Amino acid sequence: MITIGIRAAPRVVTFAVYDTDAKTVINVEEIRIPAAFGTPDGLKYLRSNLLDVLREFRVERAGVRLTEPSAQSLSIDRVQIEGVIQEAFASSELSAYFAGPIATGAARLGIERTRFKPLADGEDGYGIENWGKMSKEEREAILYAMGAENA
Repeated sequence: MITIGIRAAPRVVTFAVYDTDAKTVINVEEIRIPAAFGTPDGLKYLRSNLLDVLREFRVERAGVRLTEPSAQSLSIDRVQIEGVIQEAFASSELSAYFAGPIATGAARLGIERTRFKPLADGEDGYGIENWGKMSKEEREAILYAMGAENA
């Protein structure tokens, strides 16, 4: 089964495509919203590109890392992007998806919540090639892609 994990930030979305059968990462990329786009056009651009990715890789299940409910500084741009991602999932042919903060992602992976942050920070390789060379956002996207198997 092919899964996707997504980690949003303002104006950029990092996604990882994962093959659950082969236990391998197929692709890790970013979708950058062009600076010239205002909010509505940027969200439309993101939705269109994300749906293209889902079709291209024939993704069956997905997971999206959401902003922590207790975040000190809430990014409205990021929250809007996370909402559009969930709408795109609902409009796609995915068989299942989940969305949530770290506690949700850890539960889908079957690990303790306290283990998630060290994994995302690259302190533990988790059996993924080049884990330490990836950004935190890439690692989070991969973890959510792996957790999507249990969506």
